Amino acid sequence: MTPIRHPFTAWTPARRLACAAAAALCLLPGLASAQGAASYPERPVTLVVPFPPGGGTDTGARLIAQRLGQKWGKSVIVENKAGAAGAIGADFVAKAKADGYTLLFGNIGTQAINPSLYKNLPYAADTAFAPITLVAELPLVMMVNANVPAKTVDEFVALAKAKPDGMSYSTSGAGSSMHLAAEMFKSGTGTSVLHVPYRGGGPAVGDLLAGHVQLSFATVLESSGHLKSGKVRALAVTGKTRVPALPNVPTLAESAIPDFNSISWIGLLAPAGTPKDLVEKIAADVRQVLAQDEVKARLAELGALPVGNTPDAFAKLIASDRKRYAQIIAEKNIQVD
Repeated sequence: MTPIRHPFTAWTPARRLACAAAAALCLLPGLASAQGAASYPERPVTLVVPFPPGGGTDTGARLIAQRLGQKWGKSVIVENKAGAAGAIGADFVAKAKADGYTLLFGNIGTQAINPSLYKNLPYAADTAFAPITLVAELPLVMMVNANVPAKTVDEFVALAKAKPDGMSYSTSGAGSSMHLAAEMFKSGTGTSVLHVPYRGGGPAVGDLLAGHVQLSFATVLESSGHLKSGKVRALAVTGKTRVPALPNVPTLAESAIPDFNSISWIGLLAPAGTPKDLVEKIAADVRQVLAQDEVKARLAELGALPVGNTPDAFAKLIASDRKRYAQIIAEKNIQVD
């Protein structure tokens, strides 16, 4: 009987060598990706903040960049690319090389609100990025200039109703989470206060300090130093619970509007197409940074609540918030000039 020979054994040595080489080439992309993640970063990393310096997103980014730089032994450079409610900086990252060396430090506005607010974004918001991790939740604080006589939310509501449209409030931009929170406050209290949008949280709080506006909704993170100075006064926070950094400041749900809940958040994203193992490595490294006692203490001092979740969990949060704020924008008929 003629023995049955496996087809591969019947090939010539040269053909077997060629086949083995081809198989090895098929494995190279995965091998290169794994090796790249293990050795990352090999040069400085740029962290793009799509807002001006001084705001909550910028403050959080600089803290994380410093600690990641120490962990990686490479510089992590924070680059502010402000404009168009964060779209300029986000677009820059969306079009960057997907190699992990240009990352976006985005927030609830750039990822969850802008897609419903702006119909002609220069990138496809739902496919342009690879979510890495939610860095921190940022409760908002409702605060007034120290010269405003209101000491409580009820007192401010009384002042606002006595002078319809005679008072104004600042936010980090039209359609921002601060703007939406303020509009929810106005609806819940029946007040009419003029909105003055700025190109970031820093300038918005700056004009509150100067007395050009009477009220502002901003993150606790970007406001805590000013609150301690006594130049502005906190009336309420906008989350479900009080903030450890402001234990004596009630929530809006406690003081004026039952069930009120509106917070902001900051997170890290990469351009779409960034290798999954590299995204997971960066996420794991950020989680280690957020677990450091000094980082937790600093974020708590600023009123931020550190998170550090997985890329999949962060992606689900973005999708959920995008749906929620699309509904609010439609109901309030919020439009950007």
